[in-house]
Amino acid sequence: MSVTSVKSRKIPLTGAEAVAEAMRQIKPDVVAAYPITPQTPIVEIFSKFAADGLVDTEVVTPESEHSAISIVTAASASGARAMSASASQGLALMVEVLPATSGLRLPVVMAIANRALSAPINIHCDHSDMMAVRDLGWIEIFSENAQEAYENMFLAVKLSENPDVLLPSMVGLDGFIISHGVEVVEIFDDEVMYNFVGQRKPYFSLFDFENPITIGPLQLTDYYFETKKQEQEAMKNALKLYLEVGKELSKITGRDYPYFEKYYLDDAEVAIVVMSSTAGTAKDVVDELRREGKKVGLLKPKLYRPFPYDEYRETLKNLKAIGVLDRAYSFGANAPLYSDVRNALYDLDKKIPIQSYIFGLGGRDIFKQQIKDVFIELLSGKISKEEKCIGLRE
Repeated sequence: MSVTSVKSRKIPLTGAEAVAEAMRQIKPDVVAAYPITPQTPIVEIFSKFAADGLVDTEVVTPESEHSAISIVTAASASGARAMSASASQGLALMVEVLPATSGLRLPVVMAIANRALSAPINIHCDHSDMMAVRDLGWIEIFSENAQEAYENMFLAVKLSENPDVLLPSMVGLDGFIISHGVEVVEIFDDEVMYNFVGQRKPYFSLFDFENPITIGPLQLTDYYFETKKQEQEAMKNALKLYLEVGKELSKITGRDYPYFEKYYLDDAEVAIVVMSSTAGTAKDVVDELRREGKKVGLLKPKLYRPFPYDEYRETLKNLKAIGVLDRAYSFGANAPLYSDVRNALYDLDKKIPIQSYIFGLGGRDIFKQQIKDVFIELLSGKISKEEKCIGLRE
């Protein structure tokens, strides 16, 4: 099948609508989610698809996000393809069950409309929700725009359900900025997209009465360690298979799915690392500075967990300075993305100056001039060991 032979239509959609369209084409058996801003439109729209008979999905409206993740975890254990969506405090309420889902090796997929954690209460975008659960055994993929959010849903399902992975995934899209912003999205043929993910073939099922299993057994000092090691190996498998799944998806969409996007990095002297919607704004700044003769570049993470340390090191090794922009704190420690990038570069023979920047908490806008100022600062060599804040009121 060539890319040109795949039927598609380009229509204006919000990111939430694009994710709901992907879910419709994926045809999950069970969807359970609790409404929470700014995720609500995703499952609201999908529920309409189910009510109109466009999908044969059991849609459950539970009393809380804790119940939602419990339902889809149980459904996945029964052999069903199960999906959910959440944000912020909703994701935080799921924390008790999130490691159970991954520890049981259940390929649940959730869309997360990234939103700040309270307190204070805030309904706007930052990445504190997904960063808070980054070590609970879930694959994490971030999206720059609605098109990426749509396509990342298929990638996540295919990757999670691979028998050498069997781990749950989260697909992040910036709350309101992407979830509610309207842009033209290319939606590919229903049959082609469903055939890409295929029907789930569960490794085990609670409904396989000929081969009974135990779910959630007690493991003390005897086998718990070994089980966690298997989970870690599955993450390593996910790192390898992500690229393979991406190449297969590329045959349909014509787009690439690397660990991260490189933008004018090959000959750059300095670069910033920033994910999700802010990367789009940063690309405009790179274009402007390039026209001025300044050798600047951008690295936009796509796959965040598992983290491809070797590839980051190889890609960034020739830079003179790097700025890493985090939309979340790791209180009492280095910021999350900055910490990972710095770890990736540790084994280099030369020490590259890296500046940590915090921006956009609680949905605060970041402007092109502020990103340009970061580049100018990096070019001037003004690197501090202390993190710097962009757009913080004095």
